[in-house]
Amino acid sequence: MADKQALAEERTDWAEDRTILANERTFAGWMRTGLACVAVALGLKAVFGDFQPDWLPRLVANLFCVIGIAIFWMARRNACRTTRRMDEHDTESQSTLGMTLTAAAMALGAAATGAILWWL
Repeated sequence: MADKQALAEERTDWAEDRTILANERTFAGWMRTGLACVAVALGLKAVFGDFQPDWLPRLVANLFCVIGIAIFWMARRNACRTTRRMDEHDTESQSTLGMTLTAAAMALGAAATGAILWWL
């Protein structure tokens, strides 16, 4: 009976490890989605380059940059929350600091892109 208990605990540990890995994949997916918003902003600026009034395409492009920044921070918040609740067994999860730095770098890049788009 103790052997069955040990096997059950081991399966539970592996399930928790899989959840940790899934959390990291989800975080990466949301980072890609945020970057896609920045790419849409760049595309809008390219498509509507000579549009009048000139502030309108800039505003819409910057809106997508802001949406990207929001996605980065929401992904970071959710991933860090999940990581803190999980116990590692056979895997080593990305640190919450690493996720925070990744989201901060992406947000800074999106903000810089928005600023450049506004002044082009």
